[in-house]
Amino acid sequence: MRDTFRLATAVVICELAGVIGSLFTRSSIDDWYQYLERPSFAPPNWVFGPVWTLLYALMGIAAFLIWKAPQSAAQRVALTLFVVQLALNTLWSVIFFGLRNPGLALLEIIVLWVLILATIVAFARVRHAAAVLLVPYIAWVSFATILNYSFWALN
Repeated sequence: MRDTFRLATAVVICELAGVIGSLFTRSSIDDWYQYLERPSFAPPNWVFGPVWTLLYALMGIAAFLIWKAPQSAAQRVALTLFVVQLALNTLWSVIFFGLRNPGLALLEIIVLWVLILATIVAFARVRHAAAVLLVPYIAWVSFATILNYSFWALN
């Protein structure tokens, strides 16, 4: 029962980060984002919700695997990095959509990417499976970084 609670908590926390970010996204889509020049490879807007929902679930499962590992310095470092990158993940939406600042968002997403990589390395030291669960996340953020750059360059 304790593991079920921890798993649910970890997934819900990650999904809530997405919900917070989406509050800034939704308020900006209709009155700003839709008027930006889009790169040719930009996916349709409806793709982002399902992709992020899945990624946040995988992130939550990965965090749960680290959380339930035996307590150690490596576990604490891994969870700390995870929390910091999750906060930066949410902050990106605030910067890009809330502040309508693709340039600053580009700088922030580069820092986020580095922290995701550091989190993957830290997770691998505790539990390899948890690190593997973050690979789709860093892949998507890599794509999002290129997309962010393109929006900044075009607009």
